[in-house]
Amino acid sequence: MTAAAHGPAPVIGPNAVLQMVPAIARELGPPRLADILAGAGLTRLPDGTAMIPEEDAARLHRTLREAEPAAARRIAAAAGVATADYILAHRIPRGAQRVLKALPAALAAPVLARAISRHAWTFAGSGTFRRRDPWTFEIAGNPLIRGESSPVPLCVWHAAVFERLYAVLVAPDCRCEEVTCAAQGSDACRFHVRRHRPAR
Repeated sequence: MTAAAHGPAPVIGPNAVLQMVPAIARELGPPRLADILAGAGLTRLPDGTAMIPEEDAARLHRTLREAEPAAARRIAAAAGVATADYILAHRIPRGAQRVLKALPAALAAPVLARAISRHAWTFAGSGTFRRRDPWTFEIAGNPLIRGESSPVPLCVWHAAVFERLYAVLVAPDCRCEEVTCAAQGSDACRFHVRRHRPAR
C-alpha cells in the first residue's frame, strides 16, 4: 500500500539532517559528504523552516553508519551538540535559560525534562517518547534506527542532544548515556543523564 493510504508521511525536525551535514563535511570533507548524501538519496537539503520526512533523516543516519563506521559516532555526537546549541539559541528563551541555570540541579532537571517532553515530536518523529523521571528518557520505535541491528547502542545523536542541554542548563558535569537501544533488541532506546563529579 502507498504512504498516502496511511495518511501523511511521518515527520521529524530538520536538524536531524541539517546539523549532520556540516559535521560530516568537517570530519570527512565535502567530496565524501556528497557521496553520503547521494547514497542516502538526498538531492535537496531542507531549508529549516518546516518538519521533514523522518525517512529522509533515517536514511542519512543509516548511510553514514554504513559508509563510515569509524567516524559515524564522532559525527553524530558533533551534530547532536550542534542541534542542542540551535535549540538554545532559537527555541528556549534567554530568560528561561537564566532561571534554569540559577536553580539547583535537582529543581532544574524536572523543568528541563518537561520541556523536552513537550517538544519530543521534533526529535522522536513517529517514535513514542516517554519521560521516566527527570534524568531518564526513552523512545520506543525510534525512526532513526528502526529495523537496524547492532552490538552497541546507535543513538549517539539523541544522547548528545540531551547531554548538551543538561550540561548547559542543569549542571556542567551532566553526561548522557544510551543504556539500552532497540538496535540491540531492547523494547526502547533509553537515555540516562548522570552527574560526573570529579574524584577528590
